[in-house]
Amino acid sequence: MLRRMSLPDPTRERRLKLLIIVPHPDDEVYGASGTLMTYLDAGEPCGLVTLTRGEAGRTLGLCDTPEELARMREVELAAALDTIGLTRDPGSVFEHHTFPDKYLQDQPLDALAGVAREAITRLNPEIVLTFPPNGSNGHPDHVTTHRAVKAAWDSLPDSERPRLWYYASDTPPENEALRAAWLQPTVRHDVTAYVTRKLQAIGCHRSQALSTVDFLRKFPERITEETFHELS
Repeated sequence: MLRRMSLPDPTRERRLKLLIIVPHPDDEVYGASGTLMTYLDAGEPCGLVTLTRGEAGRTLGLCDTPEELARMREVELAAALDTIGLTRDPGSVFEHHTFPDKYLQDQPLDALAGVAREAITRLNPEIVLTFPPNGSNGHPDHVTTHRAVKAAWDSLPDSERPRLWYYASDTPPENEALRAAWLQPTVRHDVTAYVTRKLQAIGCHRSQALSTVDFLRKFPERITEETFHELS
């Protein structure tokens, strides 16, 4: 199942500046919302593809069932994207797929890569952003999404490949098993001017309050500077 919102204007010739492909609602906000706002405010349309509804996440007592959590997270994501400005931009796009949360690794990789390739081909972004090979924190859905996006990118002719960015941090992973695949940042964006709106967008994801606390504790510098690794 696929839900689309704020589809691009077919008469508009400009390509997307940035397309983010991630598994969960909230994966867009911590490390890239300031970059999204920078591009959008400069008149550069952007896009977001989420692969799951996030129904397997922590509820924090806010709801009782996976379906209730999925609906809550959809509302949270809509509020965050409205704050960022993505769903208010006529040239930008948001697409929400419903692969099973927490079990992406059990899905055929060809199906996931097909979604990524179709979006890249149709939307023609200058840059695609996703998780690095270690998923940043080892989350299986993050790792699987990396594999799917990378497979889609590899399958494209050289002339049709966008620039490929991964989330990256100057701080090595706490888990030593993840450090072998740690990629240091090669792209840095100062998003200090957007801190207020970024924090507001983060706050829209109420069900992910513990993730917010963990991010602020581990990566406070990434609130004002968003960092990425560009695949060369």
